[in-house]
Amino acid sequence: MKRFAIIVSFLIILSFGVTATFTVISGGDTDESRNKIMNIAHRGASGYAPENTLAAFDKAVEMQADYIEIDVQLSKDDLPVVIHDDTLDRTTNGTGNISAYTLQELKSLDAGSWFDKKYAGEKIPSLNEVLEMYGEKINILIELKSPELYPGVEEKVAEALAKYQLDTSNNIVIQSFNHPSVIKSAELLPEITHGVLAGENYKNVTDQQLQEFAAYTEYFNPNLKIASSELVDKVHQAGMKISPYTIKTEAEAERLYKFGVDGLITDYPDYAEELKE
Repeated sequence: MKRFAIIVSFLIILSFGVTATFTVISGGDTDESRNKIMNIAHRGASGYAPENTLAAFDKAVEMQADYIEIDVQLSKDDLPVVIHDDTLDRTTNGTGNISAYTLQELKSLDAGSWFDKKYAGEKIPSLNEVLEMYGEKINILIELKSPELYPGVEEKVAEALAKYQLDTSNNIVIQSFNHPSVIKSAELLPEITHGVLAGENYKNVTDQQLQEFAAYTEYFNPNLKIASSELVDKVHQAGMKISPYTIKTEAEAERLYKFGVDGLITDYPDYAEELKE
């Protein structure tokens, strides 16, 4: 009888332990998990300095961002350069397509004055420059921008990462709206984390679609307008992480933070950092 009582007591304790463990594991919005949210500086700290310039990247480092997000396209001489638009008009004193200029010609342009005169003389960085200067200083999220315009851009990025011994790094993530390009990049760089970007047309993304993405990528990063607690749960259930874009206000940051997202892609990295405090 005493032995039976001991066994019953053990089973009760074991059952309580399993229940407690399950409660801890299934609690997705704990203080600890919230504090681990990734602070991703969109085109650098682009709310405070001209986007995709060394000044913006330095500001992001200063603000203790976890990542800088950069956009990569190819110059006329097939070299990866860091700029968002496929034309020069908005963010430089040049005009026309990026692909119409060599790297040297792109380097002659002013990429800072449009934002503020104090940034006059800022240049369009090459991907090599960014990797060399920041590859060991901060995590880097690389967006393959309009890869359909630049055949072979995935190989060029892979070559640049290999040059700086970052082709197997845990500090690099590659993403794109062009999902076949992500698949190609993942094949070239199987040890690098990848993500798919999703616009508002993915508002009603299905579980099946998420499972298909999860077969080759680790992140599903949607437009913030379609982000919800339900979507966060679905993405997590598919085995992926989620970092919505692009946060421009503190209210947006707080709303997404409460959903339990894994990261915030923001022009203002100080907003995300304040949420951790």
